[in-house]
Amino acid sequence: MPSQIVYVDPRTLHVPTTRLSGADPAKLQRQIQLFGSSMTGMQAPWAYRGTDGELMLVNGVTRATRIAKLSPGTKIPVEVIGDLSIPATVTPTIGDLLP
Repeated sequence: MPSQIVYVDPRTLHVPTTRLSGADPAKLQRQIQLFGSSMTGMQAPWAYRGTDGELMLVNGVTRATRIAKLSPGTKIPVEVIGDLSIPATVTPTIGDLLP
């Protein structure tokens, strides 16, 4: 499957099983200081599509969290690089992990 760019609210993206607690707080704070809510020059996070149609990030958890936190409702480009053999809803979304 060739990759595809989709625009989604980052709050709806599921975190990978390796990041069940969400973005690293220190890294998130650094990104907020450096970039604020700006998406200028931001590389699109990569995600897989689950069998339920939901997206699970493989990289870019901190970038997506920063935008979800500072610019609620803003859609970001996400590069869908493949399909999972399981539903993505087995992990929480970024929105579930935001205070």
